[in-house]
Amino acid sequence: MAIAHTAHHAAHANADELFVCRQIAGRLALEQDSREVVLQAGDITLLDPRLPYTGRFSKDSKLLVLKIARPMLEARVGKTREMVARPITLLEGTNSLTSAYLGMLPMHAGRLGPATEEIVMNQVLDLVAVSLATTVQASPRFSSARSFVRLQVRAAIDARLADPALDASTVAAAAGVSIRYANAVLAEENTTIMRLVQARRLERCRRALEAPEQNHRTVSEIAYSWGFSDMTHFSRKFKAAYGILPSEYRRLERKSCGAFATDIAISAG
Repeated sequence: MAIAHTAHHAAHANADELFVCRQIAGRLALEQDSREVVLQAGDITLLDPRLPYTGRFSKDSKLLVLKIARPMLEARVGKTREMVARPITLLEGTNSLTSAYLGMLPMHAGRLGPATEEIVMNQVLDLVAVSLATTVQASPRFSSARSFVRLQVRAAIDARLADPALDASTVAAAAGVSIRYANAVLAEENTTIMRLVQARRLERCRRALEAPEQNHRTVSEIAYSWGFSDMTHFSRKFKAAYGILPSEYRRLERKSCGAFATDIAISAG
């Protein structure tokens, strides 16, 4: 089978989406932006629906396509134009992990709770980002050094979020770069090391406040566990980020879950 995503199709495509293609079986040849990639079982590539592309499937070909949010991936790797239609093969260890993770997603689709779905989404984006950056960095046509540093900084932060003493020098040292260079790279996203630390901590706290399995923990316990050492500071920053105090956020989430449960009970009755 042959497919063609023409300029007309591209003009009407969702500009906020990117396609991560993971070959399940058989063979698939794709061409986009003057590059051609041939996928075997387990191989991955990235397609941009805003650009025309063509594909040729073998008779026994099976393909998994994940639609992902362009802003969320580009926040991790930068602009993706030079990353499309490049082979992400199983020869590299990270790529093998990414492929295996993507391959098991269909078995769990529709069976996860909202909190778990968000965790999985971020893990998928992080793995795809690392594989893309590693693959493109090896290309003589393009250097993704800044994208790779961005990923290293994010990984260094995520691994140490619970440490209240975490500072810029620790993050930069773990990422193998200077504070100045790390902040210069992050400036492309209008952030810095410490602003990113704060944003990631707030995000972790928000997820915990949403999760029913975390209901036995107090707001302060959650905040302290993710590196905040002052509840007044935490509450102020949480409200600045999400427009509501953390205690009120949890109360509304519980009320929303209760209403949902009531709706299900009424429907069942």
